[in-house]
Amino acid sequence: MNEFQFEATVWKWQGDGPATWRFVTLPFDLTDEIDELTTGRQGGFGSVRVEVTIGRTTWSTSVFPDSKRKSFVLPVKAPVRKAEGLAEGTEATVRLELAPYA
Repeated sequence: MNEFQFEATVWKWQGDGPATWRFVTLPFDLTDEIDELTTGRQGGFGSVRVEVTIGRTTWSTSVFPDSKRKSFVLPVKAPVRKAEGLAEGTEATVRLELAPYA
């Protein structure tokens, strides 16, 4: 299994219009490892399917490459933030597992 654990700070997307998306940025070394493990199996926009656990909340999503941050970023949806008491600037312990590929 390809499972990773790391600490990351929740941040708010600063794009056009009202910013409602929140993310955490994966560590650079983890990004490099995931990129190597998933070469040729990445989805649209270079996305990689993952299963994520923060606290007692687990969900399936994708991580996406962010050229500005030179790393993968993980979206943290509102129900997860609410259930785990996460706000912008909050540090989260993230367990991430690469989804199996058929």
